[in-house]
Order: sequence, then structure tokens, then C-alpha cells
Amino acid sequence: MNRPVTIALDASGGDFGPSVVVPAALDVLRKHADIQLILVGDETAICGELGERRDARLQVRHATQRVEMNESPAQALRKKKDSSMRVVIDLVKSGDADACVSAGNTGALMATARYVLKTLPGIDRPAIVTRIPAIDGHTHMLDLGANVDCTAEHLYQFAVMGSELVAVVTGDPRPRVGLLNIGEEDIKGNEKVKEAGQLLESSDLNYIGYVEGDDIYTDAVDVVVTDGFVGNVSLKTSEGVAKMITHYLRESFSRNALTRIVGLIAKPVLRRFRGLFDPRRYNGATLVGLQGIVIKSHGSADVFAFANAVEIGIVEVAKDLPKRIHKRLEQQFLARKTA
Repeated sequence: MNRPVTIALDASGGDFGPSVVVPAALDVLRKHADIQLILVGDETAICGELGERRDARLQVRHATQRVEMNESPAQALRKKKDSSMRVVIDLVKSGDADACVSAGNTGALMATARYVLKTLPGIDRPAIVTRIPAIDGHTHMLDLGANVDCTAEHLYQFAVMGSELVAVVTGDPRPRVGLLNIGEEDIKGNEKVKEAGQLLESSDLNYIGYVEGDDIYTDAVDVVVTDGFVGNVSLKTSEGVAKMITHYLRESFSRNALTRIVGLIAKPVLRRFRGLFDPRRYNGATLVGLQGIVIKSHGSADVFAFANAVEIGIVEVAKDLPKRIHKRLEQQFLARKTA
């Protein structure tokens, strides 16, 4: 690449807009000398947040509209053509940016990105994939809500994309791929899952078979494949359990003077525990399967979390993720034709 990596940031998206995106952008620039960022949104609000903290590698692009968090994807696509969300995606399409990051409305982001960038050849639907903490590492899971109803072929495509993404970010050329099911036995599951399992068995992916919900958090699998309905419910359930555990730990250690003393002694352990399960560390989900790199940040992300989402975009640009997925898909489809 002849120019520095350029990432476009939706500065008006999410719950906090420029108050989070601007300082996150400055943090990223301090860490990376070879990165350029484009802040897109209300120029007055962005510049007000920037103040005197200017950087030659930081551009500001004005957008007259903002996609609201509760806005329908169809309305955002039709009526918000100069929204900060649409502009960052357009910058990826035109080649002025190598990737974009938005904390805005997930449905609108997916619909707009799919309309503007299109899917890779051989991909019917993009999927949302993110990293989840697990024993001795991480698990990547997809889809997490973009596709509620999926066919076996869609699940197969998710597996190919997830495998290649994990290969990119971890360096493991053959990550272990599992298909989420209600049991590990071949007779378990609905017909869609069984058919997808057969497709994966005949592929050259490192397919290890069915996995169950508790396997997501072990070191047994690297990529967990499921439809968007199950994936989203699984993710939100996990977040709820983590909050519950944190609540009861805090409550238990503050119950009386003795437990508060024990809490002080255990503070280093608790701090490490909190860090391991801090959702901010895992912020940033990839809209995989598009002809361009789009990263979705959580809408309520703080500065630390949003900066982590930008870091994901930087890695995927450096590894040219869409091109690698396209190449892998061609190999898979060729193998299926000759089988």
C-alpha cells in the first residue's frame, strides 16, 4: 500500500458521539505512527471536542445527518445519504479509506454496508463476528445477529469466513471450527444444522464437529458457527452472566468489615478477573463477507473500547482480510465442484 492505512470513523454514531470517538482517535494516533484517521460527522461538534489537540494525520469530514439508534435500516438507507454512517462507508467504497468503524445502529450499518460495498462473490449474506474470552485464549463466534434465518449453505459460508478471519488475526493457518448444536452426537440438531455439518465435513476446513454452548468458553474450539438468532442470544446471555457474577462478588466482599478486609487482600485477583472479562477489551465486531472492511463498535463504548474497535480495523487492513476470504472461498467452491 503506497499511502498510510486510513480508517474512517463515524464520529456521530453511538450513544456518545464525538466525546468518545475524538479522544479514542487521538489515542490510536499516539500508538501508531503510520495511521491516518478521518472523523466524519458534525464538524462543529468534532472540532469543539478536538480543541487544540490537532494532528496532521487527522482529517475532519462534515456530514449533515446522523442515523439514530432506533431508526429503521430502510429509512436510514433511503433518507440518510449524507449521514456520518453512510459517508464512512462511501469512503471505503471510493478507496479514500481502507476501513471504517461505527458505533451506530447495527441494522442500519449492516444494510448500508451491504448496499454500498456489496458482498464478496460466493457470499449470500454478511455476518457479524466478534472475539469472546475463553480458557487460555479466545473464541470467535458468528453470526451474532445479522441473519436470524439461515440455510445450511449460509452456515457453511460463515464457517469459511470465520476460519479465514481467525487465521488472519491469530496467525493459525488451521483454526478449529465447530458448529453450535444441542449435543455432540450426529443424531442431534435440526435438519439445517445436520446438513451444514455434512457440508463442513466435506470441506478442507479444520472442522471438529458439533460443539455445545459450554464449549464456547473452553480451549476446545477457535471458531463457533451458528445462525444470528442463537448467536445473539448466546452472546447477550454471556454478558448477563458476567454482570451477575461481578455483582455478587462485589456484594459478598462488602457485606461486613471482615469480608471487606478479605476483599482488600483479594483485590489483585479480582482486578485480574475483571480485566479478563472486561467487555471493553473485546469491543469491535467485524461485518465479514463484504467487499470492504466495516467494524461495528458497541453503541455505549467508552474511549478505551472504541479505540480497541479501531485496532481491529487496522489489523484487518494490514492482512487484507476481504481478499483473503475471497481467495479461500474460491478454493472451497472449486474443491466442491471437483469432489
